[in-house]
Formats: sequence, structure tokens, C-alpha cells
Amino acid sequence: MTSLVHQLIDTLPKAELHLHIEGTLEPEMMLALAKRNKITLPYETVDDVRAAYQFDNLQDFLDVYYLGMSVLIEERDFHDLTWAYLTKVHADGLTHAEIFFDPQAHMERGIAFETVLAGITSALEQAHKELGITSKLIMCFLRHLSEEEAFDTLACACKHKDHIFAVGLDSSEQGHPPEKFERVFAQARKEGFVAVAHAGEEGPPENVENALDLLGVSRVDHGNSALQDAGLTRRLAQEQTPLTMCPISNLRLKGIPDLSAAPVKKALDANLLVTVNSDDPSYFGGYLNDNYRAVADALALTEPQIVTLARNSFKASFLEDSEKQTQLDRIDAQITRLRPA
Repeated sequence: MTSLVHQLIDTLPKAELHLHIEGTLEPEMMLALAKRNKITLPYETVDDVRAAYQFDNLQDFLDVYYLGMSVLIEERDFHDLTWAYLTKVHADGLTHAEIFFDPQAHMERGIAFETVLAGITSALEQAHKELGITSKLIMCFLRHLSEEEAFDTLACACKHKDHIFAVGLDSSEQGHPPEKFERVFAQARKEGFVAVAHAGEEGPPENVENALDLLGVSRVDHGNSALQDAGLTRRLAQEQTPLTMCPISNLRLKGIPDLSAAPVKKALDANLLVTVNSDDPSYFGGYLNDNYRAVADALALTEPQIVTLARNSFKASFLEDSEKQTQLDRIDAQITRLRPA
């Protein structure tokens, strides 16, 4: 990479649109919270935890992910988790975050929906006041659970529309296609929630198409396999439907053999509204700027392409148009500082 590419990655304002807050649980915090909440884990040291982070597929990761999540009990645990992420990425130039959370994974452990929500939102509010980071919260349904359970979770979300902007769909894609949740997404949209969904990470292009047509999503999370279908690729380009790609995640879950196979550049070349994100950075070993650097290096991205990715992160966000423009202006100002006349 050129020195200017490095500088752009390090200093451009950016939004992160594909981030599971539970996936930011660093081993040190996991062990500390286990001790604080008297939870027994099969790990004694940070090295033990990191040794478990060897995944052959999405399900391998999810098994460890849900185990780690068991240390999150009290409102302050969710606050501390969220605050730790926000302070870390603030140094990377993050100015806006649209964050996923998985209430069903906590509620089935007996943790109240309101406990989870209060901890996360208090940290988001603190970050807005102290760091200037704006945010929106996306409640995900776990696709390995039933649609009936998703309806119950939606009922909880409907009581907190002031804090929850959108609904999403995550967990194992194999065997759980978008159409399984068509009715609950229709109801969520009727209730005023924006819809997004993970699709095309493990599944075929049809999952991306069905997420668009059956779930009515405004943004596709991952969407990698869409590029296998020329007609779908043209549609995504024409409609400028955002894709929130996560290159290091794809590598760690064996979705791609190496980062040179990450579809980010192919998506840029096809004029797709593609963004770069970190997914579950603690488990995959790369936060936002790490993902930018990884694809910039592996794909030989140019300075204009890095700028496009940063700009896309705001264009693809759910900010109001005036807020998007403010962020885009900040990008232009930073480029001017790096390239003085």
C-alpha cells in the first residue's frame, strides 16, 4: 500500500454497519466478567480463550460465541462491553455505528430484554456525548430459532421503538433461508422498523434475492454470493442496495481461501454500494481499520477506492440525508488536509 492509502485508512471518518456487539467481547473482558458474575468457563487464561478461536465454519464460531456470551449478565456488563468497543474504534476514525444485538441469546439464559437494551443504549448515549459518535441499534432475530420465537422478540422490541431502529437476521444461514421469517419481517416493517438481513455469507444467491423480495430488506449483510449471479449483481448496482462485507470474518470462517479472494474489489468494480466492516472483531482478530488494511493490501486497492469505501459507509447508513452530507464533507476536508494545495 502507498503511504497515502495508509493515511486515508487511519484518518478518514468512517461508519461501521455490520458489527455484532457480542462479538467485541475480548478474552480479557470475558474472563473478568466471568469472575465478576461467578460464571464457570472452560478457560483459565487469555491464551486458553484465544486457542479456542480456530474455526472451520460459521457453526464452529457460533458455538464459542454463545459460550462467551454467557458471562454477560447485568446491565453494566452490556454497558462495559459496548463502551469498550466504541472507545477502541473511535481512535480508528469511527464517527457512526449501526450495531447488531442478539436479545434472544440472552433471554433464553434468563436475562431480561430490558437489561440488555439498557446497558447497550447507555453506552451509546455516553459515546455520543463524550466521543461524538452517532449510532443506531439493530435487533437481530436468531435464524436457528423459530419464527414464532422471533414474533415474541418483536413484541419486546415494539415497546422500545425509541431505541431500536431496525431488525436484522443472523446466526447460521445453512438450513434457515430468509423465507422462514417472511411473516415476522412483514410485521416488523408494519411496526415501522427498517429491515436488514444476513444473506449470501454461506448461502446461495437466492438467499440474497429472497432477503430483498420476501423480507423487504433495505441492506444486505455480507451478500458475497450475490456476485455469482450476473443478473442479481446488475440489480444490486442499479438499485444501489448496500452490502456490508466483512473480509477478515470471511477468511477466518473459511468462506474464502485467502484475502485476495475477498469480493470487495469485484463489488467496487461492479459499481455496488459495498462497505467494509468487522463483524465479530474480537473473535476474528480485526477491527474496522484492520479490515480496511487487509483488503487494501490483498487487493491492491487504490487511494480513490479507499475513499469510495469510506464514503459508501455513510451513504449506506441509516443516517438522515443531511447527516450523511455532514460526514461526507468531513471526508472531503480530511482528504484536503492530506493533500495540501
